Amino acid sequence: MHDEELIKSILNGERFGMKQLMEKYQPNVFRIAVGFVHNRDDADEIVQDVFVKVYQSLSAFNGKSAFSTWLYRISVNTSINYLRKQKRTGFWTSITELVQITSKEKAAETKLVEKSNAEMIRAAINALPVKQRIAFILMKYEELPQKEVAAVMHISEGAVEQLVHRARNNLKKNLENKLEEA
Repeated sequence: MHDEELIKSILNGERFGMKQLMEKYQPNVFRIAVGFVHNRDDADEIVQDVFVKVYQSLSAFNGKSAFSTWLYRISVNTSINYLRKQKRTGFWTSITELVQITSKEKAAETKLVEKSNAEMIRAAINALPVKQRIAFILMKYEELPQKEVAAVMHISEGAVEQLVHRARNNLKKNLENKLEEA
């Protein structure tokens, strides 16, 4: 079923339509949330919040943009609001869930180095200005095309390109500084 048909079925009171919509977009929303919080439990909570908001405000969706664009905007805003509510300075506390160790026989030292590297990357992304972080997460985690990121952020494609370019440069500088300190 296409998004438009699913939306109509939901607005007509069919619960199955919402289930299908959630199944279709849950992985995408989860990746966006994880890009912000880097914690599976927090990301799951954000996903639930996003779909509650979608259900409650679906009648306000006007169809001027793609449903996915509207959903991604809700996902980004919900993720940012979640972080604000948490008021944590180091809000990405559980990156170890996301670091997949391919071999069980890896030495403890190797595991510690991997964890340390993941924490440095997490901190560097965390240090990005909000707009750069949003653009970077949508393009790198969600792998959205530049045009769709522009629509989600309500900015031009050129502005998205600049934000991602600046984010990469800031990440590079931040990581180089951290490596020099180590």
